[in-house]
Amino acid sequence: MKTPIIIKTDTSGFYEGCNRVVALGSKILIGALIFWAAVFPEKAGKFLASVNAGVNAHFGPWYLYVMAFFIVVCFAMALWPATGRLRLGGVNEKPEFSRFSWFSMLFGAGIGIGMMTYATGEPISHFVNSPDTIMGNVEPKSAGAVREAFKWSFLHWGLSAWGCYTFIGLALAYPAYAKGQPLTIRSSLIPLFGKWMSGPLGNIVDILAIIATALGVAVAIGAGVSQFASGLENITGATWLLNAAGEPSTMAMILCLVIIMALSTWSALSGVGKGIKWLSNLNMSLSFFLITFFILFGATGFVFKMFFTGLWDYVVNLPSLLTTIWTDDGTETGQALASWQGGWTIFIWAWWIAFAPFVGLFFARISRGRSVREYIFGAMVIPTLMAFVWFASAGGNAIWLELIGEAQGSIIDAPLSAQLFATINVMLGSVMAKVMSFVIVILLLTYLVTSADSAILVTTTISAAGGTATKASLHIIVWGIVFTSVIGVLILAGGLDAINTAMMIGALPFSIVMGLMGIAVVKSLISDSRVE
Repeated sequence: MKTPIIIKTDTSGFYEGCNRVVALGSKILIGALIFWAAVFPEKAGKFLASVNAGVNAHFGPWYLYVMAFFIVVCFAMALWPATGRLRLGGVNEKPEFSRFSWFSMLFGAGIGIGMMTYATGEPISHFVNSPDTIMGNVEPKSAGAVREAFKWSFLHWGLSAWGCYTFIGLALAYPAYAKGQPLTIRSSLIPLFGKWMSGPLGNIVDILAIIATALGVAVAIGAGVSQFASGLENITGATWLLNAAGEPSTMAMILCLVIIMALSTWSALSGVGKGIKWLSNLNMSLSFFLITFFILFGATGFVFKMFFTGLWDYVVNLPSLLTTIWTDDGTETGQALASWQGGWTIFIWAWWIAFAPFVGLFFARISRGRSVREYIFGAMVIPTLMAFVWFASAGGNAIWLELIGEAQGSIIDAPLSAQLFATINVMLGSVMAKVMSFVIVILLLTYLVTSADSAILVTTTISAAGGTATKASLHIIVWGIVFTSVIGVLILAGGLDAINTAMMIGALPFSIVMGLMGIAVVKSLISDSRVE
């Protein structure tokens, strides 16, 4: 076992047990963003949009290829016997959590919030407009467009997302549990940079991870808060929750944000083994309940057909789906394809990358004692299939109701945040729709709190050099306030568009770090497998 790197931490004061450069530096940079967006919201929104256009134009292919790289690395390490049998910890190390709790926490921290919003919204969107409709292969809103809608939805919420998270978790867990290195982002790069990770270079890596986490979580929480407000409006009929366009108002989103982040901070204070574990088990149980409802009381045959045909189309076409790049060649079709890919695939890939530091570190935190093979298949394949079931059941029913004319455009025309509730309203009478909407709002709340409290806990861990700060409770509260502030001011600066744009920009530097992490973890696992 190599000697662990030394990360300097304060021995007294507020930052006792923390690396002051990482903890304070990341707060200063995030604080500067908060101040800028709060004082100059219009200029901030325009600048972010212009920079985002440049990122899309010049780095879109990079996002596509690096995500494909993560999938290849994960499966290669799991399937190769020598690396697959290596364990995240000692030879006799036992997992801390049962498989159900483990899966629940993996799924809840991963994409639970986004899945609630997009399980209906994305298939419906691709049913209307996708590369296949743009190229004229199928007619929009027709029976022929249904199968393609699920192919593209499964692409965005399948192995790429979970491979990204799993990969980061592996790159962090293996050096921490097998080699005794600190459980922080910089440790994953030790095989490449050695003791350089103890100093300024390591500090930069951890700061980039915290900033990416703050912006990635902002997108997830922003989308979740918007849907949470839509759900409350669907239950109560309170029109003040919506603006003139029928979307959640800024005031409603800020109010919901404060409530959710307060609950998240409280949950984070209770730790992984209590609040986070309990909430994860609850949201997984509620998820199974809703899936069962959609399957049994919806278009059962259509749901099963979409799941299996979508899965088949996804697997068969995965190589081309991961590597096809459309550019604006000056034609109407080329421009539309490039715009679609930038607004969907590249945006979602950047989201997963920005989300990966905290989700990956959280995966590592809860996966000690499992073999590399069990960890990779458990963290990639099972959640992927769970997400596909969600999309086939919720999205399948939404498309079916539009296809047979029962919804009469009410689902397609609803804002993204309200499409799941619009589906429920068509399926059920008004009273039962309110009851089911209440269940969805509770499930959404648990996903929001689980993701946010995990992010707060992980950010505190990174700041504390992979350990637990002496004054961890105070730092958890501070980070809760920081996350609330950055999401709130971005909402005020331009709503969800401003949050999405900031995330796209923030994900880029960390994506380069992730590419280096891939090289480092492959090097480390191959080297250790030869020794064994």
